[in-house]
Amino acid sequence: MNNEEILEIIVKAADDKLAENIMVLDVRGLTSLGDYFVIMNGRNERQMHGIVDGVLEAAHKNNMEVLHQEGKNSGNWTLIDLNTVIVHVFNAEERSYYNLEKLWSEAPLVDITGMINEQ
Repeated sequence: MNNEEILEIIVKAADDKLAENIMVLDVRGLTSLGDYFVIMNGRNERQMHGIVDGVLEAAHKNNMEVLHQEGKNSGNWTLIDLNTVIVHVFNAEERSYYNLEKLWSEAPLVDITGMINEQ
């Protein structure tokens, strides 16, 4: 499975759980951590858990290896490492505080409009 297919599966899973402000950064050439960061937030802890569960379910259903998961029980931020794609699910306050979009401002945005709202 290529990165574009992985991104589409993850973005659709997050969108299905009503994740807010989904953004994909292309960090290839900027870090060895991965190729893409998928960043989103939920409105509250319950929704964040739903988003994380939806992303993990989609990953497992599509035979993606989840290398690491961190922070799910914190209620503020969860990281899901899918090797080349790193998923960050924040609450709004933590997302604003860490501001990964600004930290990685050199990374081009990936257009995800074709990945969501297709019914």
